[in-house]
Amino acid sequence: MPTTPEVAGTAALAICESLLLALNDRNILPEREIMGVLKDAAAAHEYAPAGDGNEAMHKAVAALINTIISGGNSVRRS
Repeated sequence: MPTTPEVAGTAALAICESLLLALNDRNILPEREIMGVLKDAAAAHEYAPAGDGNEAMHKAVAALINTIISGGNSVRRS
């Protein structure tokens, strides 16, 4: 059975992806800005300060966000 943080993280990701799609669908944020949000989020973890004991987590979070960017999951590209 998944732990509470895993469930919370998965729920947060699903909500954020849905919000990004809705913002794009309603022409509130263009694709380039949504991609910028995702790239900024990945960079925040790629360049997180070393020595906080969470290096593996930061690396995994950055990799997941970069996978989302590569797959186009958060933007309906034409």
